[in-house]
Amino acid sequence: MSIVSRRNFLKSAVALSSMPLLATASDNKKETLKFIHVTDSHMDLSDNDSIEAMKLMVTTVNQNYKDLDFVLFGGDNFNNNAPKNSDAMKFKEIADTLHCPYYTVRGNKESSPNGDKQIDLKEFKNMFCSAKELHIKGKDWLLSTKGYNILGLDSCIENHNNGAYTQETIAFAQKVLDQNRPTLILNHHPYTNYWGGTEEKDIHKYVLNNTDEVQKKLFTYDNLLLTLSGHKHIDSVKELQGTKVIVTRGFVRPLDLDMYPMRYVELNGNTVYEKLIYTS
Repeated sequence: MSIVSRRNFLKSAVALSSMPLLATASDNKKETLKFIHVTDSHMDLSDNDSIEAMKLMVTTVNQNYKDLDFVLFGGDNFNNNAPKNSDAMKFKEIADTLHCPYYTVRGNKESSPNGDKQIDLKEFKNMFCSAKELHIKGKDWLLSTKGYNILGLDSCIENHNNGAYTQETIAFAQKVLDQNRPTLILNHHPYTNYWGGTEEKDIHKYVLNNTDEVQKKLFTYDNLLLTLSGHKHIDSVKELQGTKVIVTRGFVRPLDLDMYPMRYVELNGNTVYEKLIYTS
């Protein structure tokens, strides 16, 4: 399990890098937050294996991670290609059997309905963003718990694979970050070309299109601890301006038979613990 310390610790008094960092008084008031990030499951009613994989995910979480606070789904949760909302309903039926709450953001699949035959933004919000503990602002949401702010930001452009944050989304995130609470962001499109792509078309499709603006306006906050994204299906853990920037391997890409990837995360004060885990 990797351990990442925030920039405000690094700016504080002398500490040996090989020794544990001491928590501040304010950190001691915060409880440990434990959750799992699942992204790009691409559940498809025409592919029974993808349905069984989602059921296996629930079984793994319910049996082995019984003290989770919640599960976060990072978009492209289902392929949104079945008549009406039947695949969304199946996804919800399976996710509802988790022992803990779960919260979701859209990916490009959920934001690309075929006419009126599949789920759209309004129906997605009604189905997946109606929990009473969520504060909804436009197409984004905020969950405040255990001293932390969790932002679910919609980075989708309707009927497109590429993504960008609207000005409304950026302003909402800034307002939340101004509270100076430790904050994490869940969204679908990654912030950097972390895989080292060279084709402009590929970069445009996968990297948040206004990432420079977003980095300037959001990543300068010391209290932005962590971001969680997906979309590219390739795992990455990096640091950007002092923020831990994670892209979790796509659930649709198992390591081996029945070994579907997820990420386990703990937040304790200003410290992030994370590791890639698998169903099996």
